Amino acid sequence: MKQVLLLDDDLTQLSVRQLLLRRGGVESQISTNPSEALNLLASDAGREAIGVVITDHLMPGIDGAEFVRRLRAFDPHIPVIVVSGLPDAEEAYRGQEVMFLVKPCEPEDLIALVKAALTVPQRKDVVA
Repeated sequence: MKQVLLLDDDLTQLSVRQLLLRRGGVESQISTNPSEALNLLASDAGREAIGVVITDHLMPGIDGAEFVRRLRAFDPHIPVIVVSGLPDAEEAYRGQEVMFLVKPCEPEDLIALVKAALTVPQRKDVVA
């Protein structure tokens, strides 16, 4: 099964999500830097290993909406889950084909959403 890439500037949030997913049988990689995450996702190794991205909305420099716009420029198909404490933030992702969860969310809901997203057919038409 492919892994999840967790992106958040808060290491505590990343650690909690990573542990939660591991307990649900899903392996993940973490990143606190949106630019580094984009580089990974654009690489051959990233395309091979990563099947879903979970990103925070509020991050310094490149926020979640800008991260998704940049990601969609080279990979329009990878499932993206945005987790935010701001319910109104969903508007920033209109037309970006993301799933949106408002914090706090139930751990079982996150795991179920990730597992469903990992069953999406393999990405195709990826432009590096």
